[in-house]
Amino acid sequence: MFFSALSFLAGILIVQQFPELPEPIHWLWLSLLACCFIFFCQWRLMFFTIGLLWAVYYASLRLQEQLPVELEGQTIQIEGKVVGLPQHDDRSVRFDFSVLKSKQIDLQQIKLKKIRLRWYYPEQAIKSGQYWQFTVKLKRPHGRLNPGGFDYERWLFMQNIAATGYVRKTPAPQLMATAVVFQNTDSIRQFISDRLDELLKKTENKGLIKALTIGDKQELTQQQWQIFRDTGTIHLLAISGLHLGLVSGIIYFLILKICIVLAIRSPQHFAALFAITIATFYAALAGFSLPTQRALLMLIIVMTGVVWQRNITATNTLAIALFAVLIFDPLAVLSPGFWLSFLAVILIVYCLTGRLSKINSWHGAITIHWITAIGLSPVLLFYFQQVSLVSPLANLVAVPVVSLLVVPLCLLAVVLLLISPFFAHAVYVQIDNILQGLSWVLSEMASLPFATASLSPPPLYAVILAIAAVFILFSPKGIPARWLALVLFFPLIFHRVEKPKAGEISLTVLDVGQGLSAVIQTSQHVLVFDTGAKYSEQYNMGSAVVIPYLKNQSIKQLDILLISHSDNDHIGGADSILEQIQVKKILSSVPNQLAGYTAESCQAGQSWVWDQVSFEILWPPVNDEFLSDNNRSCVLKITSRYMSLLLTGDIEEKAEIKLVNNTVQLQSNVLVSPHHGSNTSSSLAFLEQVQPSVVLIPSGYKNRFSLPHPKVLERYKKINAKIFNTAIDGALTVKIENNLLIIETIRSKLGKYWHN
Repeated sequence: MFFSALSFLAGILIVQQFPELPEPIHWLWLSLLACCFIFFCQWRLMFFTIGLLWAVYYASLRLQEQLPVELEGQTIQIEGKVVGLPQHDDRSVRFDFSVLKSKQIDLQQIKLKKIRLRWYYPEQAIKSGQYWQFTVKLKRPHGRLNPGGFDYERWLFMQNIAATGYVRKTPAPQLMATAVVFQNTDSIRQFISDRLDELLKKTENKGLIKALTIGDKQELTQQQWQIFRDTGTIHLLAISGLHLGLVSGIIYFLILKICIVLAIRSPQHFAALFAITIATFYAALAGFSLPTQRALLMLIIVMTGVVWQRNITATNTLAIALFAVLIFDPLAVLSPGFWLSFLAVILIVYCLTGRLSKINSWHGAITIHWITAIGLSPVLLFYFQQVSLVSPLANLVAVPVVSLLVVPLCLLAVVLLLISPFFAHAVYVQIDNILQGLSWVLSEMASLPFATASLSPPPLYAVILAIAAVFILFSPKGIPARWLALVLFFPLIFHRVEKPKAGEISLTVLDVGQGLSAVIQTSQHVLVFDTGAKYSEQYNMGSAVVIPYLKNQSIKQLDILLISHSDNDHIGGADSILEQIQVKKILSSVPNQLAGYTAESCQAGQSWVWDQVSFEILWPPVNDEFLSDNNRSCVLKITSRYMSLLLTGDIEEKAEIKLVNNTVQLQSNVLVSPHHGSNTSSSLAFLEQVQPSVVLIPSGYKNRFSLPHPKVLERYKKINAKIFNTAIDGALTVKIENNLLIIETIRSKLGKYWHN
């Protein structure tokens, strides 16, 4: 049965690699093929084919529910309900909205079940469960797409969010009805969140308490995230299998003992039902997130076996759970949590069952942490390019503290909130004290020099070989020469990221939305030109896009960070980069904006040579005090034996004309479009002087400035330049292969059927 479940999984997994879904005629052929396999009793091939069919059908339904192209950018009036907990930042609130009525949309034909909205500077408090009337502008699910970066479109697709957009201030939003407390899980979570805000105003760990109680992680600080990430304990912040399993286990054995003492018949039945009830209650507090749903489903399967008094083997339990999860949600395979949770359970079952020697509880606990730390490391490196070396020790401390102390106390405090806020506050004080002690221990571990190991993302074959090596290493002792399996780890550890050769350049214009960030590599050096925008204290393009890309390319330090000028969409991510990676030199037209660091002015005439590639600053001039901020942008020209690149920041026509009149050698094969394709830039005289064969436009999808401007696009076409746009193509990479200029777009290279 287990291998049949794996065949079903393989069929679903293959569909997720498709750039486009098959046509309906192919569904018919797959159905006929499945019937043939049934006729010839080829059950595993039959499950594989059914997995293909189920994944294709499920995905096609999801795509049909997305916002039609013709409704993008239109002003639409909608009515509906706020679902989930709203997320607040410095200037806006973001929330999911269930659309129930619309004047412009026939919801029988266009099924917008759930959309994600942002309301800038809201005049009223947004609460889960409220009914509102909004006037909104929507767009299809779209996200920035970069090597090593978070695939927001995939996440939206998994969450079944049909569109994203923002609330317009006119006509004014109207609150139709307030939330009724205890009407549903969302209103309960909102009630608890509000009470926690009142009780825990001066509590240092309010964000951690909220995360462990109702699954709300928005108040966790960057420092807290970093500590849990570096110690390999970040899984404790998710209400999923570990917490549900331990809480339900405690309840099961407690109720079982009580039933035995009271001589109640069928004590296992009562204990299992109580355990399922408590686990369902805890999952509801977490908002029934996808990881929580998977964990609850697996728990119900195990407890059902107890109620029915069936002696189900561990492998069959895993198989049933795998079938149930994939039938319920085949898109679960797109989540790292799916692979981590199932692989962890499989490893534990494989290593702790069916062995001749008995393992005591303490030895078993240590063994579990050791096994999972090593066994999950290939998957962690594949998804996150980082693995914690102190994870076994950190989890040995943190798991009992969080799961056996903090989580039960949090659930007790939730019950006390309804009875006596005074006693609830007393419990929360103790929880805060425990978390303070745990945070101190974990921070000490995270500060160790060997706490983490970072590698560039390994190829899939290296991950598969490493997982096979794990199972060989942890096989029974009687198998000879198990240590030879260590050789299978070599591709995971020693794979190399391709670098330019001497005299060559690689330019990647990252997709940072409406902004600019570009990474230039030679064989031994790296320069980052601009860093994208900063949107809030918690989120900026430096940490969200640039740093993940640098890790993806195994770049551990920058030779130069060049900030063209002071606009937020160019300088916003600089602080995050400077805090997280070593930078040898900083150049900027506004060095005073980087006062906390040793920055130098970029000025025309500066030049240097790296690995047979020359770099030259063409602009601004030494006396630039009369220039506007945009026209003060640093202009960088890079020349190799094969091609030349021109990066222009946000210069406008005034600076362009001066560059042309200064008889500077502007001719370049590749031009990064000035000012994101604004009509104030890219003058025809400038373009005729540069004569680019390729123009790369860094702009945001459906941005509010409507860039690039149609007139600018016409001018690019007039000089016969090929045009690429990060808003459409994602990250753009320019390199030389066989003396030919190659432009790679991440959407054409790695795009999947869910990408817009």
